[in-house]
Order: sequence, then C-alpha cells, then structure tokens
Amino acid sequence: MFKNTYQGGLLSILYSVGSKPLQIWGQKVRNGHIKRIMDNDIHSMTLAVEGSNVRTTHITCPADPEKTLGIQLPILVMVVKSLNKYFTFEIQVLDDKNVRRRFRVSSFQSCTKVNRFGCALPMRLDNGWNQIQFNLLDLTRRVYGTNYSEMLRVQIHANCHIRRVYFSDRIYSDDELPEEYKLYVPVEHKKPKKKGSS
Repeated sequence: MFKNTYQGGLLSILYSVGSKPLQIWGQKVRNGHIKRIMDNDIHSMTLAVEGSNVRTTHITCPADPEKTLGIQLPILVMVVKSLNKYFTFEIQVLDDKNVRRRFRVSSFQSCTKVNRFGCALPMRLDNGWNQIQFNLLDLTRRVYGTNYSEMLRVQIHANCHIRRVYFSDRIYSDDELPEEYKLYVPVEHKKPKKKGSS
C-alpha cells in the first residue's frame, strides 16, 4: 500500500478524529462493538474497540488480506487508552531473510514466548492513556537475529480506545511532534491550601 510512497518522518495509518478513521482498515465484530466515541479525559473523538473476547473483535490494516502495508519506517507508535480489560494487538513484519515474523503483544501474557515465525510478548499499560512505542529494528534483531525490512500488517484487538496509530523514522520527543500527534490530557489544578493559624 505504501511501498511506493515517500516515507519520511511520520506516517499515520489511523487517526480517530479524521473523517474516515477506518478507511484502510477491515473490521471484525462478534459480541462487541467498534465505534467512535467522545473521550471525557481528552475531550476528543476516539475509536472504541471493545468485546467480550479479544479474539473475536478487532480491526486490521490493510483491509484486503492480499495486500500489505509495505511501511519501512522502524518505529511503531500507538496512542491507546487502557480499559483495565484484556487487550492485545498483533503485527506482522518482513525481515531481510524474506521471512514473515509475527509479534503478538498482550496485557494478559506473563512471559515472552518465541518460535520460528511468531513471538508473544507481555505488555503492561498504565491506567488511562498510554503511548506504546515499538522499535521494530531492535525488536526483530533481538528476537530473531535478522533485520527489519517492512511492516506488512497491523491488527488491534479489543479492549481499548484508540487515538492514533503511526510510524516514524525515529523516536520523537513531545516538543518535536506536530500538534495533532500530541495527546493532551487535562492537568487537574489543585487548589492552594489556605494558611491556617497555628
């Protein structure tokens, strides 16, 4: 999909505020829902992917199973909200040996498991909004001893709210990111304590 397009800086594949956030994504829903909702924490539209079983409710990019993303940028960033429920996502990459490798990352996995084509990784999310960053170059090299070539597919399962999914050429500090890539969570201002007489 993106193989023949210029890939520099930042490349977004999902933005919940856009007019058609799931334009290039496929959806599967059973005993759950995928819909846009207003998030009260950040006062913005987000994409809710929720279901009773993480396996049966998910979104996949690209939607066409015959196509691949072809994204060579090495950093995957997902801005997601933890719902304190089971949550998992899966990515499929191609390495420099022309082998497809699958990484499944789950909030309910307790240890790392690796086989020739797949790797299951544990993940811990903080309450509320999280920015998940994956260095695909480093991950592929550490797990398989090969070099990351390109991202083929991304699948995000229940249960989470999604703000944005994007790729970048490096890890950017918050100051370097464009405004629409930043996640603003309102800071509660504490009222100053009144000085009491002792």
